[in-house]
Amino acid sequence: MQVYWEYAFAENCLLDGLLLYLAVRAARGRVRPLNLIVASAAGGGEALLFPLFSLPVWGAYPVKFAGGILLVLLAVSKAKPKTYVAASAFFLLFTFALGGLLTAAYSFFNVEYAEGNGYYIESAPVALVLALAGIFTVTTAKGISLLYKSVKLQRGIASCTLECGGRQFHWKGLCDSGNLLSFRGDPVCVISPAGAFALFGRSPSLAGRITLKTVNGTRDAPVFVCDKLKIGSVTKENVYLAVGEVSGKHYQMILHTALMEECDGSSGIAQTTVTEDKG
Repeated sequence: MQVYWEYAFAENCLLDGLLLYLAVRAARGRVRPLNLIVASAAGGGEALLFPLFSLPVWGAYPVKFAGGILLVLLAVSKAKPKTYVAASAFFLLFTFALGGLLTAAYSFFNVEYAEGNGYYIESAPVALVLALAGIFTVTTAKGISLLYKSVKLQRGIASCTLECGGRQFHWKGLCDSGNLLSFRGDPVCVISPAGAFALFGRSPSLAGRITLKTVNGTRDAPVFVCDKLKIGSVTKENVYLAVGEVSGKHYQMILHTALMEECDGSSGIAQTTVTEDKG
């Protein structure tokens, strides 16, 4: 099997660059293009030099691991030690995952390849390698974004107990830094129409109305008073609840930040701000 060093260098540069990009993103580090280029070039050079050394199996893989960690150190700049550790772990994980994907594809398409101590030499079509690497990168990057979005959302969700007229409900509330609703000088939480019906019944006592500005426009909303609202170990009495849009699947109400300052705000979920108190 004839090997062209320039193709091998370019291919490994590209693959290492993609893997390092994913690892830095997964570790919540800052992606610096210049650092990625330098680290990718080092990875390409490492791929050319490594097969020249006749290392035993027990020595080849530790050297590869050390080389991978070195690439991460070049890619991540001025970060905390835990970021380096996390990026290194993700880089090794993604390397194994992509390597397994490519090996499976080579086997499926009957691509000729030779296995060495810690490396592969293959004659795969460039289009196949680029397509698989691109699919892997896009899919993994999307998964990372969804994972951290879910984690951020869960950090802002608290267990709540609401009591009104002898009825008690256990709901999940999102502590939203974008909720600046105020009624008669007090903070206002937001619940859905279905939640208001369940909590207050068919003929609730109306405390007043406020104007809500949502992503769908501006409208008037009724405000009711909940006898008690318990968030963790904190209990508030006579809490104002406005009926509005609560579109989250993992929570049933939007809490006011003032009611739970220690809750992590998630301003990207904000949907309501008050424009006028009609109480």
